[in-house]
Amino acid sequence: MRRLLQQKVIDPIVKLLRQGISPEKLALCMAVGVVIGVFPVIGSTTLLCTVAALFLRLNLPAMQVVNYLVYPLQIALLIPFFHFGAWLFDIEPIPLSGTQLIAMFKSEPGETVLHLWDTTLRAIAAWGLVSLPAAVFLYYLLRLILRRSSRLTADTPASRNPQPLDARQSKG
Repeated sequence: MRRLLQQKVIDPIVKLLRQGISPEKLALCMAVGVVIGVFPVIGSTTLLCTVAALFLRLNLPAMQVVNYLVYPLQIALLIPFFHFGAWLFDIEPIPLSGTQLIAMFKSEPGETVLHLWDTTLRAIAAWGLVSLPAAVFLYYLLRLILRRSSRLTADTPASRNPQPLDARQSKG
């Protein structure tokens, strides 16, 4: 697991830093990718990350990688966002067990779709309240980590790029 994390996450980040992306830009890219990646509408985050990357002039491939990495977190946060949205609007949350949803679809399919639509809209409102503070927190945390790792990678022998000597200097 550690090797996979190193190959798929850490090494690409270090490579981006070595290619000249500033820790600040990369931190912003990652923070926005995480926050958009947990948007409570399955299947929408790739498009949303693309629009955000183009609008903010961020590294699109890096943002999409972060978006895909947080996909399990998006799934895990769906129900909390549904419940937080219901709490925000002071309504009873929709029953989310599979058997209850199937029974609702069988008895009142149109009404069930409307309930799910309303639940999703309330979850988006809940995400909207959480997303900006989360993005700011993640940005500053990631910026701190990336600045430190940027300094560490700059000090390694592999990161040094010796310049060829001028012809006059080599004739000493």
